[in-house]
Amino acid sequence: MIVLTSLVVLCAGFWLAFALVGALLKLVFGIIGGVFHIVASLVGALVGGVLMLAIAPVVALALLPVLIPVAFVVGLVWLIARASRKPDVIVMPAPR
Repeated sequence: MIVLTSLVVLCAGFWLAFALVGALLKLVFGIIGGVFHIVASLVGALVGGVLMLAIAPVVALALLPVLIPVAFVVGLVWLIARASRKPDVIVMPAPR
C-alpha cells in the first residue's frame, strides 16, 4: 500500500511539475507572440500607410470623371445661392 501511495504521489508530482513547465512555456511563448504581433502590426501600418499615399493620386485621377460634374453642380448651386442673397446691411455710426 505504501508503494502504491508513493507511485500515486510521484505521478501527481510529475503531473504538477510538467503542468507548471507547460504553463511557463505557454506564458513565455504568449509574450513572445504578443511582441511579434505588435511589431508586425506596426510594420503593416507603416507599409499600408505608404501604399495608401502612393495609391491616393491614382484613385483621385480615376475618380476625376465623376468629380468634375459634381463640382460643376456644386458650383452652380453656390452661385445661385450667392446671387439670391440680399446684401449685408452695414450700420455706419452717425457723424458728430
